[in-house]
Amino acid sequence: MSAWFSDLTLLGCFLCMVLPIASFGLIMIFTRNNHKLSLAISLLCSTIPLIIAWSLLYKYWDIAEPIVYNYDWILSDFIKIPFGFLLDPTSLLMLTIVATISWLVQIYSIGYMEGDPGFGNYYAFLSLFALSMLGVSISSGLLQLYICWELVGVSSYLLIGFWYEKFSASEAGKKAFVVTRFGDVGFFMGLAILTIFYGNLEIANINSAAVAQSMPPWLISTAALLIFCGVMGKSAQFPLHVWLPDAMEGPTPVSALLHSATMVAAGVFLIARIYPFFSASPEAMAVALAIGTITLLLSSTIGMVATDIKQVWAYSTVSQLGFMIMGLAAGSYFAGYFHLTTHAGFKALLFLCSGVFIHHFGTNDFFVMAAKGGRKLIIPMVTITIAALALSGIFPFSGFFSKEAILGALYHHPNKIWFLMGLLGAFLTAYYTFRVIFVMLFPKNPAPEEQHGHDEPHEEHYGVPWVMSIPLLVLATFTLILGFCQGYLERFLLGHTLHHEHNYLLLVSAVVAALSGIGLAWIDWGSKKAKCVGFISYVPALENFFKEKWYMDHFWRWFLNVFIYGTFSRLFTYNDRRVVDGGVDTVAFSTIGSGRLLSFFQTALLQLNLLFMVVVVAGVGLYLLIGR
Repeated sequence: MSAWFSDLTLLGCFLCMVLPIASFGLIMIFTRNNHKLSLAISLLCSTIPLIIAWSLLYKYWDIAEPIVYNYDWILSDFIKIPFGFLLDPTSLLMLTIVATISWLVQIYSIGYMEGDPGFGNYYAFLSLFALSMLGVSISSGLLQLYICWELVGVSSYLLIGFWYEKFSASEAGKKAFVVTRFGDVGFFMGLAILTIFYGNLEIANINSAAVAQSMPPWLISTAALLIFCGVMGKSAQFPLHVWLPDAMEGPTPVSALLHSATMVAAGVFLIARIYPFFSASPEAMAVALAIGTITLLLSSTIGMVATDIKQVWAYSTVSQLGFMIMGLAAGSYFAGYFHLTTHAGFKALLFLCSGVFIHHFGTNDFFVMAAKGGRKLIIPMVTITIAALALSGIFPFSGFFSKEAILGALYHHPNKIWFLMGLLGAFLTAYYTFRVIFVMLFPKNPAPEEQHGHDEPHEEHYGVPWVMSIPLLVLATFTLILGFCQGYLERFLLGHTLHHEHNYLLLVSAVVAALSGIGLAWIDWGSKKAKCVGFISYVPALENFFKEKWYMDHFWRWFLNVFIYGTFSRLFTYNDRRVVDGGVDTVAFSTIGSGRLLSFFQTALLQLNLLFMVVVVAGVGLYLLIGR
């Protein structure tokens, strides 16, 4: 045990795993009815991992070789499955992101969840979620990562369906849990194939084996594609993206936690975590690039017509996750991971700002927020605009730098269609993002008191609690400065700084796409002559197609009714009733029937019984005599 305390790095990793689960257990068993004590326990057990994460990032900023703490969990002649911790630039950065966002969400939730009867349960679930994501970040083996991955699914189910009294919330939690299970089945099958044909699930070993080409190509491609199924489920990629918008039924801080750097980014992180292995399969890279592109465009078009502010940012998250996967699949590990990092800051900021408006006005409809004077909430209005500029890819905000990196990777891809799709995605992103901002800033139907200039006192009605303001300001600061850290992050993640060509065509194309989207949003929603009708409304059939979410929910309902319920469930029911129950019933009825048949030979007459015995003995004797 002394080894744990002598090695502070190992102790830090251990505490990152133990403290959140201790917080969950203590709150659920002892303190959930004591809100203040539950809050204190949860904050303490999230602050220490935050300090540890930043300390490890600082200590190992110039790390040359990965630090691995491995303990053989399952060991045989042919199989080695470890349990332990892996610290390298990929895991250290994700550990810091998760710890930071989780801590800020907990601070913000003090104000947002004040007075909620489930306050204690809420913080217990946040602790369980933190355990799961911290475990995903630093696991040394894929099976250990998969266990934490499934815990992420459980905790997200609890958080999405937190207000379970609402039917829509409980249904959304179940939908998220079930849909992501589709992908996780593929993930588990990929691990099973690796275990059977390779026998080692240590992440560092798998990556090095793929680089050294000591694995057969078919094994790499098969396992990578199956693992990518898990990525599609967790990171809401087409066609398993349908759960994510419904997840908005949870509290808004939960939406920020799930849709920024944590749950949904776990899939992108998984690709980055095993990137040498994944990129060794051209087939897996091609499939990922196609799926990411479809997801980017599909989600962007739906975001153009949504009126629920959280739904807009949810579809934005789906599209940006597709954009990250495009960057990774185009061959740029840094571009995809860099966008994950910047997106964590500005997307959490978008959701938390929206939470202030929702908390203040009691509605998710941003048109109603605008009419009621949403622009008077100064801090959230300024910070949401900063986040929107970053999401749209405008200089000097962080999203500009990471989007440029991805577009650069797509530009250098042999097939330029992916670059053009990336530009289209950037245009649509800027349009639907500033559709929200311009409606909020320039309401065309303001509330009566705003029309006549009779504003209520600012302090009384338009103040924001400090526990909700501080996280906004911190995230806005990250959004402003993170892009300028690109060179430092390149050296940290790659060990060197990339050579950036001055490609003015690429730069101009990206800037024009973003500015064109903002300009068109201004014409449709911001200017004094704006009709507040999107340009897509001139094609009613297409607008309705987008409002119906490309009919993907209809497709999944049909798929469930026809294939799951109509085919598999019916076959299983038939098998259960006719084969399983029928087999048991047959044995039972045969036993009863044979008993009744034999009962005829038992008449309770001693003479008849003796006669039967004599006949049997005589028959046996005759058989033996004839046999001789």
